[in-house]
Amino acid sequence: MGDAAKDLIAGTMGGVAQLVVGHPFDTIKVKLQSQAAPMLGQAPKYAGAIDAVKKTLAEEGPRGLYKGMGAPLAAVAMFNAVLFTARGQMEALFRSEPGVSLSVSQQVICGAGAGVAVSFVACPAELIKCRLQAQSAIATADVSIFAADGVGGGVAASAMGKGGRYTGPLDVARRVLQLEGGLIGLYKGFAPTLLREVPGNALMFGVYESLKQSFAGGKDTSQLGRGALLTAGGLAGASFWMAVYPTDVIKSVVQVDDYKYPKYSGTLNAFRKIYASEGLKGLYKGFSPAMIRSVPANAACFLAYEVVRSSVG
Repeated sequence: MGDAAKDLIAGTMGGVAQLVVGHPFDTIKVKLQSQAAPMLGQAPKYAGAIDAVKKTLAEEGPRGLYKGMGAPLAAVAMFNAVLFTARGQMEALFRSEPGVSLSVSQQVICGAGAGVAVSFVACPAELIKCRLQAQSAIATADVSIFAADGVGGGVAASAMGKGGRYTGPLDVARRVLQLEGGLIGLYKGFAPTLLREVPGNALMFGVYESLKQSFAGGKDTSQLGRGALLTAGGLAGASFWMAVYPTDVIKSVVQVDDYKYPKYSGTLNAFRKIYASEGLKGLYKGFSPAMIRSVPANAACFLAYEVVRSSVG
């Protein structure tokens, strides 16, 4: 079995582990990111992460925390296969011979290259996921909030889709393809996705390798135990979100924005409007659940990848 196939299999299993552990946190993150700014004197729908969890459980039950999981579950094989396989192929370009360990700076470059590749998979999958996760928050919000904000209900209409609420991932994809310009509609938010994935993965893989080498006392990290791998993976995942979180907020609001009557004309316009209306705080909506999610989810992902990768040779 070739190295690319091994990375594909191990990356897929890492992604499954990451998704199962992290999706509930991601649901709360997107709900906090996508809720409209309240009118003066009114409270937001969710006061914070804990409040969002309580209201989601009360209104939708435990299944509400896993809403939108179908799209990333269907795409997780391709997403993580592309990420780890692209990284593996980049590593091969730097190696003088098979099995030679790379430096941290080389891993940073490999992570950036993998980020470019995975953006083409992440963008449509996350658009579908964000629409499903956001619709329950937006559909029950006071429509007057959207009208007062100059949106005219556009975000709410986009989140639910023409003809009512989305019924699932395939319904989102079908409506976007039919009503939002075909395939290009599924790549709405590609620019902020790319701006998130390239520097984020560069930092994440660099931190992961740096921590592994630190724990191992050198470049040979093959004998590290699972505890060290979990720690390195969790902290590496946290570094990803600490570096690029505002970009993720912009991506989410752009992807749930209305197609016909958009509130945002693009990535920079979204940044300016969020910052103008909500300040720096607006760019960090949902930060707490994202950070809480990142440690266990990425720890599970990297451990699963390393275990499976070593087991397949």
